[in-house]
Amino acid sequence: MLTILLGPPGAGKGTQAEMIVQKYSLVYIATGDILRKAVKEGSTLGQKAREYMDQGQLVPDNLVVEIVKDRLMEPDCANGALLDGFPRTVDQAVFLEQVLPDVGAQIDRVLLIEVDENELIERLTRRRVCGDCGANYHVKYKPPKVRNVCDQCGGDLYQRDDDSLSTVTERLEVYKKQTEPLVEFYQERGLLSKIDGNQDIDGVYDQINSVLEKL
Repeated sequence: MLTILLGPPGAGKGTQAEMIVQKYSLVYIATGDILRKAVKEGSTLGQKAREYMDQGQLVPDNLVVEIVKDRLMEPDCANGALLDGFPRTVDQAVFLEQVLPDVGAQIDRVLLIEVDENELIERLTRRRVCGDCGANYHVKYKPPKVRNVCDQCGGDLYQRDDDSLSTVTERLEVYKKQTEPLVEFYQERGLLSKIDGNQDIDGVYDQINSVLEKL
């Protein structure tokens, strides 16, 4: 099973991905992780990627897809994989389609977790992190026992720059520009399933399961 998980920042992809890979015995693949792994291991593709990264440039789409392809060819992916947040653009999706026959794989389903923008903004801008131990909190959904104090170590909680309103708004705009064409791309191929991400975690998971269990 090869499944793609799409959704805006704050949609809860990471939480759902953990449960999906465990239930279906899939390998979790996030492009950031495998790019760093390829660079660290010094593979041929990793060295090429490093040249771009060292210059502060984006790694070209075709190179990213080749690195994903190499990862899919590793033995632990024989039962399938979950691609989290990849592809991000139509160009990446086209490249991915072109290389999958070399891996002997095909995309079985693309899951799009949809969440109202106001809800996304509230989820993201109200997150807090401990400056000492890195524990995560949320002002509304997972507040600390004492305001701005970490339950685990007593450290001060702060808001990451990525979670400021201006940055969150910008990230969501970038996501819209990249993802709307992808939605149409996968709808035309009959692969897209829309998931209501405004539900609680269990509700989202149940809806995802109802899709995957039919594959």
